[in-house]
Amino acid sequence: MLLKVGAAPIIFVGGKGGVGKTTVASALGVHLAENGERVLVVSTDPAHSLGDIFDTAIGDDDTELAPGLHGMEIDADAEVDRYLDRVATHMREFVRPAMYAEIERQMELTRHSPGAAEAALLDRVADLMDQARLRYDRVIFDTAPTGHTLRLLALPEIMAAWTDGLLRSRERSDTLGRGVDRLRGRGPGGSDAGAARAASGVGAGAGSGDELSLIDQVTQQPADSRAERIRQVLLERRRRFSRARRLLLDPGSTAFILVLLPEKLPILETQKALDALRRHQVPVAGLVVNRVLPAEADGGFLEARREQEAEYLARISTVFDGVSRIHVPLLARDVGGMDALRAIGALLAEGGRT
Repeated sequence: MLLKVGAAPIIFVGGKGGVGKTTVASALGVHLAENGERVLVVSTDPAHSLGDIFDTAIGDDDTELAPGLHGMEIDADAEVDRYLDRVATHMREFVRPAMYAEIERQMELTRHSPGAAEAALLDRVADLMDQARLRYDRVIFDTAPTGHTLRLLALPEIMAAWTDGLLRSRERSDTLGRGVDRLRGRGPGGSDAGAARAASGVGAGAGSGDELSLIDQVTQQPADSRAERIRQVLLERRRRFSRARRLLLDPGSTAFILVLLPEKLPILETQKALDALRRHQVPVAGLVVNRVLPAEADGGFLEARREQEAEYLARISTVFDGVSRIHVPLLARDVGGMDALRAIGALLAEGGRT
């Protein structure tokens, strides 16, 4: 195989939207499966088309597509829900039940915040990179357009720095809390243990007879235990993201394939993507230049393409009956410059309706 994927168990296929990433990822998966490997093709693009290529419904779980070949389409919205549910569950372990409503409010705000989908997606991708390799010889990720992919690849480093910041804040908070206890003359087992619990959010309202206080007494932990649990959760997340980053940067574990068309804009975007991947030291296995006219293309070839196009145009007329449509012809050269844009703009504005 000319692409330098070697025996890398993890393969990312990326590129500008619409260049045929899903086709390349699927074809590579079929080839490897028919050569005796167990392969999982994972679509991370919100606009999934993996199921369309195989003409079968593919969900969020492994779906068998052919002998040795499985597919999966990650539902970004569902991942955000699961991700935030896990975060909320962890947070409930560290606060009084009276704060649960505030946690829900914060999770709802986070659900709609920029980056929530990328963080949730990275969580799932990191898990698949770690676990799916135990079940498959290859895991092929059909990724979202290049910009999303580059953010995804940068997130492990960002999340590691973020986790470090949280841990430092946690340590400063613990140090400050111990200093306040010393100033007040309290220590572990001191006479003001009830006040210490109240200051840490543990045990407040205990014995008042209300339902929240009963839950509080059952679920809350000593402040030291709670702090250690927070620390362990943060460290585990950092370890997971660090493992993902190590895999991404290891040529023996990961290969990245870029797909492009022989057109101006895909070439420019691929140049930027390649530069960014090299800056991140992500191993690039090679490029797939898609939809290249064959050298033997002649009148018969073009006529066959025209016949197929006519079938699709007829289908468009049927499926989108009643919707205004304008046909923009394939041009002899790439669109570039004001004259070409002006001509297409005129077609869009005055080209008639079909």
